[in-house]
Amino acid sequence: MPYAHRPIHDADAHVMETPEWLDPWADPGIRERLPALFLASVKPGEERLIDTFRRRHADPAYRAEDEEKILLRKNWAATGSFLAEDRPLALDLLGFESQLVFNTFQNGKLLEAERGDDVEYAYGFARAHNRSMAAFCEADPRLLATGYVPLRDFERSQKMAAEVIEMGCKALLVPSGCPRGHAPSHPGLDPVWAQAQEAGLPIVFHVGGGLRQPDHHLLDGDYFKNGGPPIPDFHGGDENFRSVDYMAIPTAPMQTLATMIFDGVLERFPELRFGVIEQGASWVPSWMRFMDSAFEAFRRNEERLQKLSLKPSEYARRQVRATPYPAEDVGWIVENAGEEMCLFSSDFPHVEGGRNPIKRFEGSMQQLSEPQKQRFYYDNFVDLMGSGLDS
Repeated sequence: MPYAHRPIHDADAHVMETPEWLDPWADPGIRERLPALFLASVKPGEERLIDTFRRRHADPAYRAEDEEKILLRKNWAATGSFLAEDRPLALDLLGFESQLVFNTFQNGKLLEAERGDDVEYAYGFARAHNRSMAAFCEADPRLLATGYVPLRDFERSQKMAAEVIEMGCKALLVPSGCPRGHAPSHPGLDPVWAQAQEAGLPIVFHVGGGLRQPDHHLLDGDYFKNGGPPIPDFHGGDENFRSVDYMAIPTAPMQTLATMIFDGVLERFPELRFGVIEQGASWVPSWMRFMDSAFEAFRRNEERLQKLSLKPSEYARRQVRATPYPAEDVGWIVENAGEEMCLFSSDFPHVEGGRNPIKRFEGSMQQLSEPQKQRFYYDNFVDLMGSGLDS
């Protein structure tokens, strides 16, 4: 019997890359320059067991427990986490109608390349990523690949968006933070948004795609010099998120989306949808009100605000969707931001998704009506994905 108790679309799922993941997909001249995938941002030492996990997935005794442990095994131990031929079975056992699929380890490196000095390399790196994602998701039409579009160079971004759509990706993944050299709302990027809108595909932001400090943290490293011993991360190591990092996760998409709303991108592209994935949603109600207060305070002197036909919060309700973490109070978010805003996500096969995400979400939605739950589990994702669900 599948895990899902009702029709559910999963707005956040992942592949677990292996060290050689990108090599077959990179063009000559790019392949030799690709960074080794940094795989240690999980349980310390786990990345050294990939070959062991590969052998386990070939063991009938191990596979006999696939159903029982579909949400208990995590990372490379999980069914279908890196072996594409096994992912359809994982979807059958989970019972989800579809999964929007992201990389696990590449967002930070893609962003680093995009903000570097070699623009050709940045787009070549993104192309290898996109090919690998499309190939993995060919295993099942329920797998919806995300293709990365750097926003550094207007002409290259326009061409990359066309490539991503042509290769069958179902969402355009862009950095959460500001591109180097121009705002994300610059008219030079309008051809990217226009192509996505015409194709009926969303723009998505994912955790890991925001601007980082030189020490690769979301925050200034001095925040962690608190006079005490080093704080272990969620996995017990020191390379992932801790409580202080967690507080900074939504900062980049909040600023980027507000800028795009104020500068009229959502006005110019009213059918375009934006997904804020694995960056929480408790910030959404106050963000919407804060944008509205800025709108009221500054529109007298800002022509761009005078051109808007809606309040910022109304653009957000119409076009922006976000995935709460299982520890967040979804009922409170829905009541304060609107039933249009939230999406279910499992984070499969990552540890952060937990062993029973539906149970945790249900626990915070007891006050919601059945139609509101239907929007969370299903309808809001259909609205986000548009034509991406047609195949």
